[in-house]
Amino acid sequence: MKRTIQDLVELCDYLRSPEGCPWDREQTLKTLRTFMIEEAYEVIEAINANDFDELKEELGDLLYQIVFASQICKEDGKLNIDEVVDQLYHKLVRRHPHVFGEKKAKDAEEALKRWHGEKLKEKSRKGNLLEIPRSMPSLLRAQRVGDKASHVGFDWTNSKEVIKKVIEELNELQIELDKGDTKSIEREWGDLMFSLVNLARHLKFDAESTTHSAIDNFIHRFRDIEEKAKDMNKNLSELSIDEMDDLWEKVKSST
Repeated sequence: MKRTIQDLVELCDYLRSPEGCPWDREQTLKTLRTFMIEEAYEVIEAINANDFDELKEELGDLLYQIVFASQICKEDGKLNIDEVVDQLYHKLVRRHPHVFGEKKAKDAEEALKRWHGEKLKEKSRKGNLLEIPRSMPSLLRAQRVGDKASHVGFDWTNSKEVIKKVIEELNELQIELDKGDTKSIEREWGDLMFSLVNLARHLKFDAESTTHSAIDNFIHRFRDIEEKAKDMNKNLSELSIDEMDDLWEKVKSST
């Protein structure tokens, strides 16, 4: 027997009931925040691993969080899962005028423009065009802000212009470093990072996942130099910085 979202709703309702689970009854929207973020990241991990058995499970876990949160809201008289689905349905129709309206899109790029055009109308009416959740990872949030600003024409023309901005911000950071003003150094460092994320956006790659890959590479190489140090019957802390640099370059050249 195939289960539906309504079956999940009824299950969550039972889990929250006096006959259900004590832990489930104690949960609130605030306590669910961490679980939602964790489940979303586990979905991403499954996608990155190309593991569809794992993805099926993790998508289910994320869906459960959505249904469970909706059930809590229903108990408080705020909303229910039917309203969530209904609003999503109408939003999808509204944001696809090239599918459900007279406007047409000749390719994916034009379809995306039409989607963003409808989205911008909604956001402009609400006055929150660049409102991206502050709880998002900073690199991802920076890229989404730059992306949204670009949809109204506030953007660099090409990546070369962004590189000039990166160099400009790096120079400004150096000036503040020479002055030794901690607050100004922090501000300029932030400006530099924001410009680097926008460079990533113009180069058509994701700053968040690319940075994760760089971290993974560093960890892998660091483990390798630890192993090479062991082969020398030494701990890393016993090596000079020149010796560690030499090992690092050897590992880097082989990966």
